[in-house]
Amino acid sequence: MSSTPVPSALDPRTQAFPILTTAQINRVRSDGKLRQVKKGETLFEPGDINIPFFVLLSGRMEIVQPDLKGELPVATHGPGGFTGEMTMISGRRSLVRGRVTEPGEFLELSADALRSLVAKDAELSEIFMRAFILRRLELIRRGRGDVILMGSRHSANTLRLREFLTCNEHPYTYVDLDTDKTSQELLDRFEVKLDEIPVVICNNRSVLRNPSMQELADCVGLNSAIDETQVRDLIIVGAGPSGLAAAVYGASEGLDVLVIETASPGGQAGSSSKIENYLGFPTGLSGQELAARAIAQTEKFGAKMMVAHSVAQLDCARRPYKVVLDNGNRLAAQAVIIATGAQYNKPRIANLKQFEGQGIYYGATYMESQLCEQEDIIVVGGGNSAGQAAVFLSQTARKVHMLVRSGALSDTMSRYLIQRIEENPAIELHYKTEIVGLEGGAHLERVTWQDKSNGKTSTRDIRHVFIMAGASPRTDWLRGCVALDDKGFILTGRDLDTASGTPVWTQGRPPQMLETSLPGVFAVGDVRAGNVKRVASAVGEGAIAIHLVHRALAEL
Repeated sequence: MSSTPVPSALDPRTQAFPILTTAQINRVRSDGKLRQVKKGETLFEPGDINIPFFVLLSGRMEIVQPDLKGELPVATHGPGGFTGEMTMISGRRSLVRGRVTEPGEFLELSADALRSLVAKDAELSEIFMRAFILRRLELIRRGRGDVILMGSRHSANTLRLREFLTCNEHPYTYVDLDTDKTSQELLDRFEVKLDEIPVVICNNRSVLRNPSMQELADCVGLNSAIDETQVRDLIIVGAGPSGLAAAVYGASEGLDVLVIETASPGGQAGSSSKIENYLGFPTGLSGQELAARAIAQTEKFGAKMMVAHSVAQLDCARRPYKVVLDNGNRLAAQAVIIATGAQYNKPRIANLKQFEGQGIYYGATYMESQLCEQEDIIVVGGGNSAGQAAVFLSQTARKVHMLVRSGALSDTMSRYLIQRIEENPAIELHYKTEIVGLEGGAHLERVTWQDKSNGKTSTRDIRHVFIMAGASPRTDWLRGCVALDDKGFILTGRDLDTASGTPVWTQGRPPQMLETSLPGVFAVGDVRAGNVKRVASAVGEGAIAIHLVHRALAEL
């Protein structure tokens, strides 16, 4: 008998629901215990943390998801099948209910025992991880999560929450209040007014009206598995490619690792529609795909991820250092890696903030591309991120106007992208050009730009602008703890020899290559002065930093 999802079976070649062999089950058996189950017995519920992992020896069970009208079927399991998806590895709350439909004998493993098994058994690790990832993707595809998000495509806050859930790979059901005729029934049921949208319903119980990302993260339990009282080996601030690489290598080498991310993992690379020059991916992959795979690796090796929290301060008076969160909570670690990257600079336009999320965007993912189908749009910037966005958006937009401050692309963009842009009839380049005016009501409606070479201005009816120009490190929270250059980027290694002012290196030994002026604190990726702005170099720095962290910890 086979384990099959319902109502529509997945292609068995996806290996989302494989059947374990007798030999494989016997290897699981040594880490688990036998459990006799009865028909109708519920083994786990939505919202449960650290639920057990089950391998069916006999009997059957169903996986369902409670919703406002009852239950939605998700999958069924028979002998040789096993339960679970990515929450088994991350330790986050269960999204579904597991119930026995035929009595039998199950093999039960605790969440810790499963993670231990994944770490030591390569074959079972591959089977389980592939199945967990594919099952999560299927939940996302079918909108089978514990969250209902009701909003409007014309609402900046709706877009913000949808992007947050999507980038954190949390499945949810989206109700478009502009087109869904039955949505008023939901609004009435929870006594929600139209001016309170977007509205989030968690676990069919909690109702959030226009929540912050932190409130949403708390409601769905994204940070529920994190012990904030623990003194860790390593805290990584930032979950871009460099931070995620450090987390993978640190956790895989036995360090107790916590990653803190303000919004969603991936950093600037996470908003890239396609990265084509990253080693090993000749057809390219999106920044979101890269981040999702890296997150699965970090969780597989036991690293913890905290999202929707920013770091307000580093208490660097003594070790263990204290990372102070935006809510005042203090997290302790013997070593810290700063991987906060750099954020796109915002043009100095008086009413720019008015249209953020309402026509002004700082990322170009599939979600944004659907908002501007067959419209003229603008991409601001001359670097790789802007080039990738222009090429990607040209597939759905009618015309992409690319505004570049300099007189050429060659200084900041890969050659393959330049050629692709220049040969694309849907992309029009405007050199030495900047936006000087934005107009509109609730949404951006018109844009005025100026050609700086001759002073001429042009006003167009354009409703969507993607800004990916320049970057700054946002390191004010580190002043007084680590040495920065005149632009705010962190000085490391031999660059500290020329640092002026304070703090300066005071140890008897020289600083390590990626070490800041504070012993045991390292900087990697775009936040570091002199960094090469490429995904591959960011990943490399994250990996190298772990070797240096081991050295720093050995000094304690």
